[in-house]
Amino acid sequence: MIKKLIIFLLFVIPIYSFGQCELAGLTNNQKVEIQIPNFLIQHIKYDIEVKGVPEGSYIELNSLDGTSILTVKDGKIHVVFNETGKYVFTVSEKVIKKDLKVMPLWYSIIPPLLAILFAMLFKEVLTALLIGLLSGTVAIAFYSGEGNILISIGSGLLDIIDNRIIHTIADADHASVIVFSLLIGAVVQIIRKNGGMHGLVQRLARKVSTRKKGMLFTWLMGVLIFFDDYANTLVVGNTVRPVTDKLNISREKLAYIVDSTAAPVACLAFVTTWIGVELSYIQEGLSQIPTEISAYQLFLNSLPYRIYPIFALIFILLLIYQKKDFGPMYQAEVKVKELDLSEDRMEENDEIKPSHWANAVIPIAIIIFGTFTGLVYTGYHPEIWHNPDISFIRKLSAIIGGSDAFRALLWSSMLAVLVSFLMSVFKKLLTLRDASDAIIDGFRAMLSAIVILILAWSLAAITQELHTAQFLAGMLSSLKSLPGLLPAITFILGALVAFSTGSSWGTMAILYPLLMPVTWKISEMSGMDMSDSNMLLGQMIAGILAGAVLGDHCSPISDTTILSSLASNCDHIEHVRTQMPYALTVGGVVLVFGLVPLIWNIPLWIIYPVIIAVLYMIVKYFGKNS
Repeated sequence: MIKKLIIFLLFVIPIYSFGQCELAGLTNNQKVEIQIPNFLIQHIKYDIEVKGVPEGSYIELNSLDGTSILTVKDGKIHVVFNETGKYVFTVSEKVIKKDLKVMPLWYSIIPPLLAILFAMLFKEVLTALLIGLLSGTVAIAFYSGEGNILISIGSGLLDIIDNRIIHTIADADHASVIVFSLLIGAVVQIIRKNGGMHGLVQRLARKVSTRKKGMLFTWLMGVLIFFDDYANTLVVGNTVRPVTDKLNISREKLAYIVDSTAAPVACLAFVTTWIGVELSYIQEGLSQIPTEISAYQLFLNSLPYRIYPIFALIFILLLIYQKKDFGPMYQAEVKVKELDLSEDRMEENDEIKPSHWANAVIPIAIIIFGTFTGLVYTGYHPEIWHNPDISFIRKLSAIIGGSDAFRALLWSSMLAVLVSFLMSVFKKLLTLRDASDAIIDGFRAMLSAIVILILAWSLAAITQELHTAQFLAGMLSSLKSLPGLLPAITFILGALVAFSTGSSWGTMAILYPLLMPVTWKISEMSGMDMSDSNMLLGQMIAGILAGAVLGDHCSPISDTTILSSLASNCDHIEHVRTQMPYALTVGGVVLVFGLVPLIWNIPLWIIYPVIIAVLYMIVKYFGKNS
């Protein structure tokens, strides 16, 4: 009896007291708050803020999924809500009951899917984007507690105007792109009305005298302006369009060449606005992995495996060399030749007296070199530049990567407007009134594309809020058992996410931190050494980026695709319709003959020639002389 009493005093009471302290630590009058978000999505982990509960306390959660014990850490608990229903939180003797609505994760794909389907169906992207946006805002309103579908529709409509669009425009980066686009439009109109563009076309026409040379010139311009995809798209499209019009090259073909050189070149070059963003995303993923490799070294390792961007560029050359096209692009090329639209497209310039070509070249050169100078200026760090242990290329790459691309673009375009305006007025090419009107006309020409951009950005924000990428990643998670398949799987996933969201940068931001730890874990489970694991990481990173570029090329809601249509003055849906078969052809060949063979460790010096041969044969046997 005494022995049992001693055991009770020594063990039972302390354990009971410890449990009471850990589980409760509360006074009877202490208020407990569990702050659950209004909008919840299935299978997503939420950090729920808890007030009035001591650190380290336990909270019991009862739901349809069963009972779980949650620990308060940093004033928060981590909860996954899987079903709509009653959730009961118990803290000591305090009970908090919540009736929660949880949106199924599969619904997250509906808004971008509707936007893409309706864009293809109606051949009108504004309505399609609005439908996609509305389906997202209505879902958020309904699952946030509105309850009634009619009220949710009303709330969703208002949310688009007073929340989504306003926040999109208020974003500094988005506003910079809008202003940059307006300024580019102003420059184009000034150099068109002052005769400089017409003079440039006449000058180039002596050298670029055939359709083949015209397309090759466009491709070369796209490759040379490698440091930023936005600048590339808007400058090349607007500059080359009068030349391609004169040579009777379809606007669809121009938009395709512009779009298919901009992002591929920007993601392959060492000195671009992409590299800083990409390195930051890679570093975020590396912070979760026990490896010594740097983000920059991983970036370099991934370059040879960025197979889609490489062959997107090569495929254009194959089409130009063989003078062939297929699918909707062939129809567009035949149509423009049969109708001979070159005279109609140039007649608006016939009323304008050609002036010296320098009146166009100088403002364009200011944009190109001014942007590059601005990138160096905004990214300059003395400790990097004066470090003797870093090579010149790596210094320049680090500086450009850490630059403020949007400021550089704004400075250069504003300077180009100012110079072209003053040149036109002081050389008496335009009156002060005409030069001012040209600026307004340039703004007006950009308006419809900017509206599309704003809606596309708003939809991208909705897809991020709905965790669309996590849904797509979960769909393919069952395929990750073979390490060698990861480059192919991530290529497909990157393409799906970019196609759905319209953002290659957003795809990288979501998937790099999400999949890099998964890739590392798979490499460990497969018994890979450190070197092979790092190589697999590089291949996976390349797969995501290459897939993101492919998805962008196919998506009607992609900002770069929209800008390509804008700069080429091409109907946006026609651009997507004619470009998609080419992008999917290259993507399919790259997947089958480039990424899948990595399972068997087939070297790139074999893979590259095989892909070139396959693409050449496709153009030769499926293409028609255009």
